[in-house]
Amino acid sequence: MEQQLREQFDGLLEKYTELLLGDSDEDKKEKVKMWALYTYIAKSMPALVKHWNERYPEGKEGIKEIISEIKQLNEQHRQNSGK
Repeated sequence: MEQQLREQFDGLLEKYTELLLGDSDEDKKEKVKMWALYTYIAKSMPALVKHWNERYPEGKEGIKEIISEIKQLNEQHRQNSGK
């Protein structure tokens, strides 16, 4: 993959994370990336996610924690920004 595209996409992810959570660091960007991809896969191929959840219950719990954290951070950001 072209390096320029990677850098541009990283900029998109960084801005999305900032708008969603109020700020952006590498840990938050990685969590947002996992959350977005997991959510997309769950909607487009629910049987695959069901299979993965059954095979990796600890992974499922980890994703649930990430989803909860992102939701909480987003709510805090929305309250702080007056939206």
